[in-house]
Amino acid sequence: MGRLFGTDGARGVAITELTCELAMNIGRAAAIVLTKHKSAGRKAKILIGKDTRISSDILEAALLAGIMSVGAEAVTLGVVPTPAVAYLVKREKADAGVMISASHNSVEYNGIKLFAGTGFKLPDEVENEIEALILDEPEKIQLTNGCGVGRVSSKPDAADIYVEHLVSVCGGKRSSEKIKILVDCANGSASATAPSLFEKLSGKLGIRFDLINVDPDGTNINEGCGSTHIEDLADKVTGGGYSAAIAFDGDADRCLCLDGNGKLVDGDKLIAIISDSMKKAGTLKNDTAVVTVMSNLGFHTYMKNHGIATVCTSVGDRYVLEEMLKNGYNIGGEQSGHIIFLDHATTGDGELTAVKLLTMLSECERPLSDFTGEFENYPQLLLNVKITDDKKGLWDKNDAILAAIKEAQTALGDNGRILVRESGTEPLVRVMIEGKDASLVEQYTNRIADTVRAELC
Repeated sequence: MGRLFGTDGARGVAITELTCELAMNIGRAAAIVLTKHKSAGRKAKILIGKDTRISSDILEAALLAGIMSVGAEAVTLGVVPTPAVAYLVKREKADAGVMISASHNSVEYNGIKLFAGTGFKLPDEVENEIEALILDEPEKIQLTNGCGVGRVSSKPDAADIYVEHLVSVCGGKRSSEKIKILVDCANGSASATAPSLFEKLSGKLGIRFDLINVDPDGTNINEGCGSTHIEDLADKVTGGGYSAAIAFDGDADRCLCLDGNGKLVDGDKLIAIISDSMKKAGTLKNDTAVVTVMSNLGFHTYMKNHGIATVCTSVGDRYVLEEMLKNGYNIGGEQSGHIIFLDHATTGDGELTAVKLLTMLSECERPLSDFTGEFENYPQLLLNVKITDDKKGLWDKNDAILAAIKEAQTALGDNGRILVRESGTEPLVRVMIEGKDASLVEQYTNRIADTVRAELC
């Protein structure tokens, strides 16, 4: 059985790969598996949120049909960020939650992310159970009829409730020297929440803000904007006299920043400086942050210098979360800007990250650039190589690719590291090399990527 779910839900080109039929079957199977322990006599309740993609309405309709056809109730939240679904599932005591989004991917993609009633993403074994019901045992899906079918209702205040939650996390003080922030909403889910959120933060912290890419039309999500194109903000930041820029991805579960000089402040740097702030405030549990193997060596040097321990996991926010839950840590995330604050959220939250950052800046009344100057990142190059579907899962069994990696490891020695992995959400092999010698990093990253391209495309 092939997996429907990657590292972050089911994802593919909407309608042709992630079809309406598949969405309906996911709705049916998820409703059955996730609500089988509900109280007797009560219909299960499942919340559904979506991003701004033109295909999200179609997939929502298919999911609703699937959920209600097996007797569960559905509550539509409208356009909201992914972390809003996770928060509201727990707050509303629902049995499960669904987010329709392909996150940072371009508009032709879409995805289905599932949350348990606890607000956490599903563990592998539960996703496997849902997959088995769809692919191996469809005859076990029992449809209802008559008065047994489910109903659909809406929750029009979903975005407002989530914004109030974010504002309640905001500490800090009104800055005597106002902070001016540029906010890029990627024409995605943040468009539904950021205007209200930053207006309220302005009142509490004294910040000024301007919003851009906050006019979604169904086709422009992530298009030349947001965290996937944050480099395009540099001129706007320096030319507009901003203290910093904050950029979200399509479903607002990621956040990347630029300082006032237009320099990138990625997930590594955000985790580091916020962890240090939490440590000083006595709120960093076990004086530890959790990151993935993708984190730059410069990050680990910074953390060591500031007396903060780090724990590394495999790539993927679910592995970060598992480590946090297992050992009681309260901050963790990825270089990509997907950061989890476990005291306040059950999943990565871009807008919560922005709240934490702005609270810190308002308390110390210093520019963001002051906090990132200590970083001395090793040169790092990441190349994504698109492969054909029939070559998935083969890169680490290919002799030519393995030989190219071995050659690079020998050349870099102890002064660099290589990470090659297959994407869990797209048909890509990611090749990353980090080392002291930038020319060697570029040479061997390209050599390995060219080999992958020749062998798997």
